[in-house]
Amino acid sequence: MTAGAFLAGSAARNAACAADQDIDPSLIRNYNPGMRYRRLGKTGLWFSEISLGGHWRNRDGSRFWNEFSEEVVPDDVRSNRTEVVDKCIELGINYVDLTTPAECLAYGAALKGRRDAMFVGADNHMLGPRNRENITVEKQIFNCEECIRQLGFDYLDIWRIQADMGGRNSDDDVKICVEAFHKLHEQGKVQFLGFSCHNRDWLKHLIETFPEVSMVVFPYTAKSATQEADPGHGADQKQSLFPALADRDVGSVCIKPFGGGSLFRKQNIVFGQDMEGNAEDHEIAQLTLAYIVSNPYITCSVPGMTSVAEVVNNAAASKRAQELLKGEASLDRLNDHADRMMASLPHDYQWLHDWVRV
Repeated sequence: MTAGAFLAGSAARNAACAADQDIDPSLIRNYNPGMRYRRLGKTGLWFSEISLGGHWRNRDGSRFWNEFSEEVVPDDVRSNRTEVVDKCIELGINYVDLTTPAECLAYGAALKGRRDAMFVGADNHMLGPRNRENITVEKQIFNCEECIRQLGFDYLDIWRIQADMGGRNSDDDVKICVEAFHKLHEQGKVQFLGFSCHNRDWLKHLIETFPEVSMVVFPYTAKSATQEADPGHGADQKQSLFPALADRDVGSVCIKPFGGGSLFRKQNIVFGQDMEGNAEDHEIAQLTLAYIVSNPYITCSVPGMTSVAEVVNNAAASKRAQELLKGEASLDRLNDHADRMMASLPHDYQWLHDWVRV
């Protein structure tokens, strides 16, 4: 976008956030005046606009932890996740978004004894409808119940099912998931239903077809909504997702804000080693998150955070958003980094090119 268009979007964001803050803070879970909060659509829940992604760097520097041997959380992981969650709670972050068994186990341990401090959305990608063998009501109930068991909770706030990334699940597949949700909801095991997908057209059809869906999860980076031209890579760029979200009052949680770490110059961060990053990366992370939450249609962004320093830095983007985005210089700087990010995406992240228009 041009600087003028961006500032117009920022004005809309200011108005939306001003309205959001009129709500009684006592109704917001884990409220902190240093954080801004947004309503998650028709759920009526209020999420911190900077929330917590379940991923964090593992020992070989990969983007996430998938499983733990015999479901035992290593002591150093338990300590690290507890410290990160401690700082999130202190700074008013109140939602965590989980997608693997290891994440459920680790964050369940970190939240033990303080379940009500954060909303939790979870799913197990290995048990979900990405695998066609899993598309039965019984197996999807098992999928959700496994998340609840591994967390050590009695229920989930949101079951955020991981659909086929390319949008290849049919309406019949979704109906099976919805039936499983209704059964789980009746048993008090799930409050709300969400879906994640990497295909915008599929998500748009989903929210227009299934009123049970209260939240969708999709990518939104420093490069999203910055190009008018069709970028290729197979995406239909003609129809925006955001008006459909507003029309159906569906909340939106945005993943991959940093392109899986490709935004940063210092990409080879490994769990337990020099997780503090550097001043330039921290500033670009803040600028990116400020850019993302300037979009009033977005409920929250969920960056993965490996260290307490990342939590402190990223949370500050909420109140600093307008300061960070003043003038064309900061936008040009962000765009330069975003261009470099897109040019250096790993092979398995090339699909992010489809999300330069949302």
